[in-house]
This record gives sequence, C-alpha cells and structure tokens, in this order.
Amino acid sequence: MPTQLKYSTSLIKNTDFALIAQADQVAQLEELQPEELQYVQQQVSQKAKLISLNRYLHRIYVVIQPDAKTDSTLKEGLRKAGYSLLKQVKADKVEELTIVDKTAKRAALYLAEGIYLSNYEFQKHKTKDVKPSPLKTIIVVDPELTEQDIAQLATVLEGVYIARDLVNEPHSHQTAHQLSEQFELLGQEAGFKTEVLDELKIQALKMGGLLAVNQGSEDPPTFTIMEWKPENAKNSKPYILVGKGVVYDTGGLSLKPTPNSMDYMKSDMAGAAVVAGTLYAVAKNKLPIHVIGLVPATDNRPGGNAVAPGDVITMFSGMSVEVMNTDAEGRLILADALCFAKKYDPALVVDLATLTGSAMRAVGKEGLVVMGTAGEEVMAGLKKAGDEVYERTVEFPLWDEYKEQLKSDIADIKNLGGPDAGHITAGKFLEVFTDYPWVHFDIAGTAYLHSEDAYRGKLATGSGIRLLYNFLSSQSEK
Repeated sequence: MPTQLKYSTSLIKNTDFALIAQADQVAQLEELQPEELQYVQQQVSQKAKLISLNRYLHRIYVVIQPDAKTDSTLKEGLRKAGYSLLKQVKADKVEELTIVDKTAKRAALYLAEGIYLSNYEFQKHKTKDVKPSPLKTIIVVDPELTEQDIAQLATVLEGVYIARDLVNEPHSHQTAHQLSEQFELLGQEAGFKTEVLDELKIQALKMGGLLAVNQGSEDPPTFTIMEWKPENAKNSKPYILVGKGVVYDTGGLSLKPTPNSMDYMKSDMAGAAVVAGTLYAVAKNKLPIHVIGLVPATDNRPGGNAVAPGDVITMFSGMSVEVMNTDAEGRLILADALCFAKKYDPALVVDLATLTGSAMRAVGKEGLVVMGTAGEEVMAGLKKAGDEVYERTVEFPLWDEYKEQLKSDIADIKNLGGPDAGHITAGKFLEVFTDYPWVHFDIAGTAYLHSEDAYRGKLATGSGIRLLYNFLSSQSEK
C-alpha cells in the first residue's frame, strides 16, 4: 500500500513530528523545551542539518532549511533533506510523522515529497527477509498550504509509484498484453478511457514498425489508447503523450551483451510507464485538459522469424525503412504511434523513451535529453516545469544535416545514423513521422538507476511524470 499523505491544520500532542526551520529561527521554536532549544542551537552552530530529540513517548526532528542560490535548488535541497530524514525515521520505527513548517515558504510540501518518494519499495517477489518501511503516514501542517495542495501532490506521487512498479516488474510477469491490462485497471481507478488494439487490429492498420519488432516474439503486440477528456477541458485540440513500450529488449538479432545491458532491459518500457502514471495523475486530479496516451508495446526477441539487419519494412505511414540494426527498435514502434497521433489533430505530441545509450552518455543520470519542433514557448514551458521538480532538461538541436546520416540506398530511410550524436539522429528519425508540434524526451539516463540516488532511489525512478504533470497543469490554467 502506498504511503499516505495527509493535511492537518494543527499538530496533535505527543506524536512524532518534524520541524522545518531556518538556522537563525531555531531560538523561536515554541514546540521545544528550553533545554531542547539549547541543544538544537548548539547543534546548529556545528552546522548540523538534522537534529533528533527523543522524548521517549515520541520523537522530534528539527530539519534546518538548506542553503540554496535559487528557488529550484532550495526545493531540491528540501526533497533531499526528506531522504535523509526518512533514514532516521525508519531507524526509529516511526509509523506516522507530522511535518510542521516554520519557514512560511511551503517547505513542508517539498520535504514531504522527498520522504514519500524515498519511502518507495518493490518487494512483491520477495518471500524471505521482507522488511517493509515502518512509515505509513505523512501529515503536513502548514498554513501556507491547503488540503487540496496535499491531495494533488499525493496523487502525482502515486503516479510515480505506479510507474516505478510497472518498470520494476520483470518480463516474466509483464508481457505486452499484461501491460495493457494494467493500463485498463489504472483507467478504471483514475477515470480515463482505455482501448487496447490487439494483433489483428494492428495488422489491419498496417503498423509495420510495431509488427516488425514483434516478429521474433511468441507474445503478440498491443497498442493501447488512453484518453482523459473532461467536459470542462480548456483545450480544443488534445495533448498527446506517446510512450515506448518495449517490455523486454534483447536487441533482437543485433543481440545485446548481457552484463549491465540486457540484464536490466525490463526497463525499456519506462516511457510507457511514464505515460500511464501521468494519465493517472491528470485524470484522478481531474485537470481540465484533454490528454491522450498512446503506447505501442512488444518485446524484442531474436526468434526464428525475427526481423534481420538489412531487411526493409513498411511503416504505418507507408514509408519504407531499411532496418540496419534491430536494437534500434524503439524508434520503429514510436514512429508508428507518432504517425497514428495525426488522426487527432493534436495541439502537441510528446514522446518519451529509453531510446539511446548516446543520451545517457551525453548527460548521464542528471538530466532528460529533449529535442523537437514545438517552438520556443513550449520548450521553455517544459524546462520551467522540469526545473520546478528538478527533472532538468537539456535541449539538443535537430539540424537538417543529421538527416543525411539516415539516407538509405534501397529504402526511403534507414533506422540508424552514424557513430556520433546517436540520440539526435534517433530524434531526427522520429521527426520524419510527425507534422505537428512535437517534443521528444530520451529518458535513458534517468529512468532506471543502478545505485541509490537520494529520493529517486534505486532501479525505476518514474522520471518525467512530475515534469509532465506540472506542464499539463500549467496549460490547463491558461
């Protein structure tokens, strides 16, 4: 069960609580006794950022507001303080923690966010040594916030948990069909409509990219359409989110090496998970905005009928593609989905994919690679939304010269560029299948981590959901 995040107007006596204060404010903490104040001041003078007080019947934690040069780094510092606080809270076996903000800067919101995201666990398949976190409930007391603020944040963070669960689930328990079933359940819970196209419908539509990637698999592909269209939607044309849904990627006949590569390729559907988690948050919070999610899903296997390097396939658009590398499969299924999106006459299409190692090498786990044709206003809006939640974007160019690398001798285009700027040539390939404002996110570096990184944790992160929700929320307010 996810952590519960609640709002309260006051602190209940004799409960475990955390106070957020600026270093020069601690002398005015009326919740502390004189000897406690003296101890806290002493610790602050020694640059302590987290001070723990044991009253035996309950515990008090004093969190010193971190130093920061900008608003976004201050919020991030508070999230990371939440990660540090959770370690102490878990060690003390605290089940319910109340956060009281003494800074008047909505600091409790970001500390709670850091605690909540840090408290995520995926222990579904463990049968021994299962040690769930003792912390079940976080209560926020902050006059600068409302119950609606907390409820909205809780739903967005639930969306992150959902995406993490989907990505962490192994392929043995998550085929393309099983993934689509999860989407249907999410739609029922959150209130968005779901339609799943099966293999026959995909064949009838002639989605050649998705079908080609699926050729080596024994499991059929799916194409899921998720739609949230409230009666009070502010936009006449929908925003469309497209997520890469490769539930497991061996590389196909262009087989990946196993160590540190194929062994974690259950995460290759992280883009699809972000789309589902975002739709869940948007629908459950009832944002007045029309949003559609598209997820082409399959695994990529080197089975007997697998597409081979050098093969030519015909896409949903009618364009022919020379498949130079079967491990460049994500762009093939995304291209079909991007072309399918044209039927909706969208205001904007955003695709998300763990697409290239090149993106990971370019910016590491610190940022999301972004490129597109949507124009400066949209790009600036996405950057602002990302900075707010510290999911920072790095924009790369889509210069026409990169398309030269995709020219084929025997087909309209090939699916692989040269050895350099692979994340850009992948984006340039996708651009061919769009004729509307479009943005591409390559989340290969941020979607799945091999070591713990503060509140982002280890393994699936849900990277992109908070950014997209912030952006869509801002669009719904225009």
